[in-house]
Amino acid sequence: MFRWMLACAFIGASLNVQALDDPWLALQKTAFAARELNYQGVFVYQNGNQARSVQITHMNNAGRELTRNVVLDGQPREVFSEGSDIVIFNAKNNKVVIEKRRGQNLFPAMLPTNLDVLKNSYTAKLGMVERIAGRDAQIIDLVPNDGYRYFIKVWSDVEFGLLVKMSLMDRQGQVLEQIGFTQLSMLNTHDLNWFQPKIDLTKQYVMEEETMVNHVTTNWVVANLPPGYRKIDHIEHIVPGKSTVVNQVIFSDGIASVSMFIEPIKKGDRPKMGHKVLGSTNICANVVEGYQVIVVGEVPAQTVQQIAKAVSFSKQTQTTANK
Repeated sequence: MFRWMLACAFIGASLNVQALDDPWLALQKTAFAARELNYQGVFVYQNGNQARSVQITHMNNAGRELTRNVVLDGQPREVFSEGSDIVIFNAKNNKVVIEKRRGQNLFPAMLPTNLDVLKNSYTAKLGMVERIAGRDAQIIDLVPNDGYRYFIKVWSDVEFGLLVKMSLMDRQGQVLEQIGFTQLSMLNTHDLNWFQPKIDLTKQYVMEEETMVNHVTTNWVVANLPPGYRKIDHIEHIVPGKSTVVNQVIFSDGIASVSMFIEPIKKGDRPKMGHKVLGSTNICANVVEGYQVIVVGEVPAQTVQQIAKAVSFSKQTQTTANK
Protein backbone atom coordinates (compact mmCIF):
# COMPACT_ATOMS: atom_id res chain seq x y z
CA MET A 1 0.00 0.00 0.00
CA PHE A 2 2.79 2.39 0.93
CA ARG A 3 4.62 1.66 -2.34
CA TRP A 4 1.41 2.28 -4.32
CA MET A 5 0.87 5.66 -2.60
CA LEU A 6 4.52 6.57 -3.20
CA ALA A 7 4.18 5.69 -6.90
CA CYS A 8 1.04 7.86 -7.23
CA ALA A 9 2.80 10.76 -5.53
CA PHE A 10 5.75 10.37 -7.90
CA ILE A 11 3.45 10.39 -10.95
CA GLY A 12 1.64 13.49 -9.67
CA ALA A 13 4.94 15.25 -9.06
CA SER A 14 6.12 14.30 -12.55
CA LEU A 15 2.99 15.79 -14.11
CA ASN A 16 3.51 19.04 -12.20
CA VAL A 17 7.11 19.22 -13.36
CA GLN A 18 5.96 18.53 -16.92
CA ALA A 19 3.42 21.35 -16.69
CA LEU A 20 6.18 23.70 -15.51
CA ASP A 21 8.39 22.64 -18.42
CA ASP A 22 5.66 22.72 -21.10
CA PRO A 23 4.12 26.18 -21.69
CA TRP A 24 1.15 24.68 -23.56
CA LEU A 25 0.23 22.50 -20.57
CA ALA A 26 0.44 25.57 -18.34
CA LEU A 27 -1.83 27.48 -20.74
CA GLN A 28 -4.27 24.54 -20.79
CA LYS A 29 -4.56 24.73 -17.00
CA THR A 30 -5.10 28.49 -17.28
CA ALA A 31 -7.86 28.10 -19.87
CA PHE A 32 -9.90 25.77 -17.65
CA ALA A 33 -9.18 27.58 -14.36
CA ALA A 34 -11.00 30.75 -15.45
CA ARG A 35 -14.16 28.74 -16.13
CA GLU A 36 -14.04 26.21 -13.28
CA LEU A 37 -12.87 28.19 -10.24
CA ASN A 38 -14.91 30.39 -7.90
CA TYR A 39 -13.29 33.80 -7.39
CA GLN A 40 -13.89 37.49 -6.79
CA GLY A 41 -11.69 40.49 -7.44
CA VAL A 42 -11.07 43.80 -9.16
CA PHE A 43 -9.26 44.09 -12.48
CA VAL A 44 -8.12 47.13 -14.46
CA TYR A 45 -8.39 47.35 -18.24
CA GLN A 46 -6.04 49.78 -20.03
CA ASN A 47 -6.08 50.62 -23.74
CA GLY A 48 -4.08 53.64 -24.86
CA ASN A 49 -4.93 56.50 -22.50
CA GLN A 50 -8.16 54.88 -21.31
CA ALA A 51 -8.41 52.87 -18.09
CA ARG A 52 -11.38 51.21 -16.40
CA SER A 53 -11.79 49.28 -13.15
CA VAL A 54 -14.21 46.35 -12.94
CA GLN A 55 -15.31 44.22 -10.00
CA ILE A 56 -15.84 40.58 -10.98
CA THR A 57 -17.54 37.68 -9.21
CA HIS A 58 -17.39 34.27 -10.89
CA MET A 59 -18.83 30.92 -9.83
CA ASN A 60 -19.13 27.51 -11.41
CA ASN A 61 -22.16 25.94 -9.75
CA ALA A 62 -22.36 22.27 -10.81
CA GLY A 63 -21.33 23.16 -14.36
CA ARG A 64 -23.43 26.33 -14.52
CA GLU A 65 -20.96 29.15 -15.10
CA LEU A 66 -22.10 32.54 -13.73
CA THR A 67 -20.28 35.88 -13.84
CA ARG A 68 -21.17 39.38 -12.68
CA ASN A 69 -19.04 42.37 -13.73
CA VAL A 70 -19.65 45.79 -12.16
CA VAL A 71 -17.93 48.73 -13.88
CA LEU A 72 -16.56 50.96 -11.12
CA ASP A 73 -15.71 54.04 -13.24
CA GLY A 74 -17.96 56.42 -15.16
CA GLN A 75 -21.60 55.57 -15.87
CA PRO A 76 -22.98 52.69 -13.73
CA ARG A 77 -22.96 49.45 -15.68
CA GLU A 78 -23.43 45.80 -14.73
CA VAL A 79 -22.75 42.83 -16.98
CA PHE A 80 -24.18 39.39 -16.17
CA SER A 81 -23.21 36.27 -18.08
CA GLU A 82 -24.31 32.67 -17.95
CA GLY A 83 -22.12 30.71 -20.30
CA SER A 84 -22.01 32.68 -23.57
CA ASP A 85 -25.28 34.58 -22.88
CA ILE A 86 -24.74 38.14 -21.66
CA VAL A 87 -27.18 40.68 -20.22
CA ILE A 88 -26.04 44.29 -19.74
CA PHE A 89 -27.71 46.81 -17.40
CA ASN A 90 -26.58 50.18 -18.74
CA ALA A 91 -27.65 53.42 -16.99
CA LYS A 92 -28.60 56.11 -19.53
CA ASN A 93 -29.99 59.41 -18.20
CA ASN A 94 -33.13 58.57 -16.17
CA LYS A 95 -33.51 54.99 -17.35
CA VAL A 96 -31.62 51.71 -17.41
CA VAL A 97 -31.38 49.98 -20.79
CA ILE A 98 -31.23 46.17 -20.66
CA GLU A 99 -29.25 44.72 -23.57
CA LYS A 100 -28.74 41.09 -24.57
CA ARG A 101 -25.50 39.95 -26.19
CA ARG A 102 -23.47 36.86 -27.03
CA GLY A 103 -20.03 36.89 -25.43
CA GLN A 104 -16.59 35.77 -26.51
CA ASN A 105 -13.46 35.48 -24.37
CA LEU A 106 -14.34 37.74 -21.43
CA PHE A 107 -11.51 38.26 -18.90
CA PRO A 108 -10.11 36.14 -17.35
CA ALA A 109 -11.48 33.45 -19.72
CA MET A 110 -9.40 34.83 -22.60
CA LEU A 111 -7.88 31.52 -23.71
CA PRO A 112 -9.83 28.85 -25.63
CA THR A 113 -10.07 25.44 -23.96
CA ASN A 114 -8.93 23.88 -27.23
CA LEU A 115 -5.42 25.26 -27.65
CA ASP A 116 -4.82 23.40 -30.91
CA VAL A 117 -6.31 26.40 -32.75
CA LEU A 118 -3.43 28.55 -31.42
CA LYS A 119 -0.50 26.25 -32.06
CA ASN A 120 -0.22 27.00 -35.79
CA SER A 121 -0.25 30.75 -35.17
CA TYR A 122 1.83 31.17 -31.99
CA THR A 123 4.91 29.76 -30.30
CA ALA A 124 4.59 29.47 -26.50
CA LYS A 125 7.57 30.21 -24.24
CA LEU A 126 7.92 30.16 -20.45
CA GLY A 127 9.21 33.28 -18.74
CA MET A 128 9.90 34.36 -15.18
CA VAL A 129 7.64 34.26 -12.11
CA GLU A 130 6.33 37.66 -11.00
CA ARG A 131 4.04 38.91 -8.24
CA ILE A 132 0.57 40.04 -9.43
CA ALA A 133 -2.24 41.07 -7.05
CA GLY A 134 -0.34 39.51 -4.15
CA ARG A 135 0.07 36.15 -5.91
CA ASP A 136 2.94 34.41 -7.69
CA ALA A 137 2.30 34.23 -11.43
CA GLN A 138 4.14 32.33 -14.16
CA ILE A 139 4.77 34.38 -17.31
CA ILE A 140 4.01 32.63 -20.61
CA ASP A 141 4.78 34.42 -23.88
CA LEU A 142 2.73 33.74 -27.00
CA VAL A 143 4.98 34.78 -29.89
CA PRO A 144 3.13 35.18 -33.22
CA ASN A 145 4.45 33.21 -36.18
CA ASP A 146 3.55 36.04 -38.59
CA GLY A 147 2.53 39.70 -38.67
CA TYR A 148 -1.24 39.13 -38.47
CA ARG A 149 -1.45 39.14 -34.66
CA TYR A 150 0.12 40.82 -31.65
CA PHE A 151 2.59 39.42 -29.13
CA ILE A 152 0.70 38.22 -26.03
CA LYS A 153 2.12 37.96 -22.52
CA VAL A 154 0.14 35.85 -20.05
CA TRP A 155 0.56 35.78 -16.25
CA SER A 156 -0.84 32.52 -14.84
CA ASP A 157 -1.38 32.05 -11.09
CA VAL A 158 1.15 29.45 -9.93
CA GLU A 159 -1.19 27.80 -7.41
CA PHE A 160 -4.51 27.72 -9.25
CA GLY A 161 -3.60 28.46 -12.88
CA LEU A 162 -6.01 31.41 -13.13
CA LEU A 163 -5.12 34.11 -15.65
CA VAL A 164 -4.28 37.13 -13.50
CA LYS A 165 -2.87 39.48 -16.16
CA MET A 166 -2.48 39.72 -19.93
CA SER A 167 -0.76 42.23 -22.23
CA LEU A 168 -0.85 42.83 -25.97
CA MET A 169 2.41 44.14 -27.43
CA ASP A 170 3.65 45.16 -30.86
CA ARG A 171 6.87 43.90 -32.43
CA GLN A 172 8.83 46.67 -30.74
CA GLY A 173 7.70 45.43 -27.31
CA GLN A 174 5.42 48.41 -26.66
CA VAL A 175 2.38 47.53 -24.52
CA LEU A 176 -0.77 48.42 -26.47
CA GLU A 177 -3.38 46.95 -24.15
CA GLN A 178 -3.28 45.44 -20.69
CA ILE A 179 -5.77 43.84 -18.34
CA GLY A 180 -5.05 42.42 -14.91
CA PHE A 181 -6.22 41.88 -11.36
CA THR A 182 -5.33 44.37 -8.64
CA GLN A 183 -7.31 42.38 -6.04
CA LEU A 184 -8.13 38.67 -6.12
CA SER A 185 -9.53 36.10 -3.71
CA MET A 186 -10.94 32.59 -4.10
CA LEU A 187 -14.53 31.93 -3.01
CA ASN A 188 -15.65 28.97 -0.95
CA THR A 189 -19.42 29.36 -1.13
CA HIS A 190 -22.43 28.27 -3.17
CA ASP A 191 -24.50 31.36 -2.31
CA LEU A 192 -25.95 32.89 -5.51
CA ASN A 193 -27.50 36.04 -4.00
CA TRP A 194 -24.79 38.14 -5.65
CA PHE A 195 -26.01 37.09 -9.12
CA GLN A 196 -28.68 39.78 -9.44
CA PRO A 197 -28.58 43.46 -10.46
CA LYS A 198 -28.80 46.36 -8.03
CA ILE A 199 -32.24 47.81 -8.77
CA ASP A 200 -32.61 51.61 -8.61
CA LEU A 201 -36.31 52.26 -7.93
CA THR A 202 -35.96 55.86 -9.15
CA LYS A 203 -35.16 54.71 -12.72
CA GLN A 204 -37.22 53.11 -15.47
CA TYR A 205 -35.93 49.77 -16.77
CA VAL A 206 -36.44 49.14 -20.51
CA MET A 207 -35.34 46.52 -23.02
CA GLU A 208 -33.61 47.59 -26.22
CA GLU A 209 -36.17 49.07 -28.58
CA GLU A 210 -37.56 46.82 -31.30
CA THR A 211 -37.59 48.32 -34.79
CA MET A 212 -39.20 47.55 -38.16
CA VAL A 213 -36.45 47.11 -40.74
CA ASN A 214 -36.00 46.16 -44.37
CA HIS A 215 -33.94 43.00 -44.26
CA VAL A 216 -31.73 42.55 -47.32
CA THR A 217 -30.53 38.97 -47.64
CA THR A 218 -26.99 38.98 -48.97
CA ASN A 219 -24.29 36.42 -49.61
CA TRP A 220 -20.74 37.57 -48.99
CA VAL A 221 -17.44 35.82 -49.21
CA VAL A 222 -14.09 36.69 -47.70
CA ALA A 223 -11.87 34.99 -50.21
CA ASN A 224 -8.54 35.39 -48.47
CA LEU A 225 -8.66 35.44 -44.67
CA PRO A 226 -5.33 36.00 -42.88
CA PRO A 227 -3.71 32.67 -41.87
CA GLY A 228 -5.18 31.10 -38.72
CA TYR A 229 -8.40 33.16 -38.70
CA ARG A 230 -11.84 31.62 -39.20
CA LYS A 231 -15.45 32.79 -38.99
CA ILE A 232 -16.93 32.09 -35.54
CA ASP A 233 -20.16 34.13 -35.45
CA HIS A 234 -22.64 36.21 -37.43
CA ILE A 235 -24.90 38.74 -35.68
CA GLU A 236 -27.57 41.07 -37.10
CA HIS A 237 -27.89 44.44 -35.34
CA ILE A 238 -30.88 46.77 -35.44
CA VAL A 239 -29.52 50.30 -35.20
CA PRO A 240 -31.84 53.22 -34.34
CA GLY A 241 -32.25 55.49 -37.35
CA LYS A 242 -31.26 52.84 -39.91
CA SER A 243 -33.80 51.12 -42.16
CA THR A 244 -31.67 48.01 -42.75
CA VAL A 245 -29.87 45.69 -40.37
CA VAL A 246 -26.13 45.96 -39.84
CA ASN A 247 -24.46 42.57 -40.21
CA GLN A 248 -21.51 41.76 -37.95
CA VAL A 249 -19.27 38.84 -38.89
CA ILE A 250 -16.68 37.81 -36.29
CA PHE A 251 -13.40 36.11 -37.13
CA SER A 252 -10.89 34.73 -34.63
CA ASP A 253 -7.61 32.85 -34.43
CA GLY A 254 -8.66 31.46 -31.05
CA ILE A 255 -7.62 34.47 -28.96
CA ALA A 256 -7.46 37.53 -31.23
CA SER A 257 -10.76 38.56 -32.82
CA VAL A 258 -11.86 40.81 -35.67
CA SER A 259 -15.36 42.13 -36.41
CA MET A 260 -16.51 43.01 -39.92
CA PHE A 261 -19.60 45.28 -40.12
CA ILE A 262 -21.53 45.33 -43.39
CA GLU A 263 -24.48 47.48 -44.51
CA PRO A 264 -25.80 48.75 -47.84
CA ILE A 265 -24.98 52.37 -48.63
CA LYS A 266 -28.17 54.41 -49.02
CA LYS A 267 -28.52 57.20 -51.56
CA GLY A 268 -27.19 60.41 -50.06
CA ASP A 269 -24.94 58.65 -47.52
CA ARG A 270 -21.27 59.57 -47.52
CA PRO A 271 -19.25 56.32 -47.49
CA LYS A 272 -16.27 55.94 -45.19
CA MET A 273 -12.84 55.00 -46.50
CA GLY A 274 -9.43 54.68 -44.87
CA HIS A 275 -7.62 53.44 -41.77
CA LYS A 276 -7.54 54.57 -38.13
CA VAL A 277 -5.74 53.44 -34.98
CA LEU A 278 -7.13 53.71 -31.42
CA GLY A 279 -4.71 52.21 -28.90
CA SER A 280 -4.44 48.50 -29.77
CA THR A 281 -7.47 48.69 -32.10
CA ASN A 282 -7.10 49.04 -35.86
CA ILE A 283 -10.08 50.13 -37.97
CA CYS A 284 -10.29 49.85 -41.75
CA ALA A 285 -13.22 51.18 -43.80
CA ASN A 286 -13.84 50.13 -47.40
CA VAL A 287 -16.63 50.27 -50.00
CA VAL A 288 -17.39 47.13 -51.99
CA GLU A 289 -20.15 46.92 -54.64
CA GLY A 290 -22.40 49.47 -52.92
CA TYR A 291 -21.82 48.16 -49.39
CA GLN A 292 -20.03 49.85 -46.51
CA VAL A 293 -17.50 47.47 -44.97
CA ILE A 294 -15.83 48.39 -41.67
CA VAL A 295 -13.38 45.98 -40.06
CA VAL A 296 -12.37 46.46 -36.41
CA GLY A 297 -10.01 44.43 -34.26
CA GLU A 298 -7.31 44.46 -31.61
CA VAL A 299 -4.91 43.15 -34.23
CA PRO A 300 -2.20 44.67 -36.47
CA ALA A 301 -3.24 46.99 -39.30
CA GLN A 302 -2.48 44.49 -42.07
CA THR A 303 -5.03 42.03 -40.62
CA VAL A 304 -8.04 44.37 -40.82
CA GLN A 305 -6.86 45.76 -44.16
CA GLN A 306 -6.66 42.30 -45.74
CA ILE A 307 -10.14 41.32 -44.52
CA ALA A 308 -11.68 44.65 -45.65
CA LYS A 309 -10.29 44.24 -49.16
CA ALA A 310 -11.16 40.54 -49.52
CA VAL A 311 -14.98 40.84 -49.39
CA SER A 312 -17.22 40.17 -52.39
CA PHE A 313 -21.03 40.24 -52.52
CA SER A 314 -23.93 38.64 -54.38
CA LYS A 315 -27.20 40.46 -53.70
CA GLN A 316 -30.35 38.31 -53.52
CA THR A 317 -33.92 39.02 -52.43
CA GLN A 318 -35.37 41.79 -50.28
CA THR A 319 -38.00 41.10 -47.64
CA THR A 320 -39.55 42.94 -44.72
CA ALA A 321 -38.76 41.72 -41.22
CA ASN A 322 -40.18 42.73 -37.87
CA LYS A 323 -37.77 42.09 -35.01
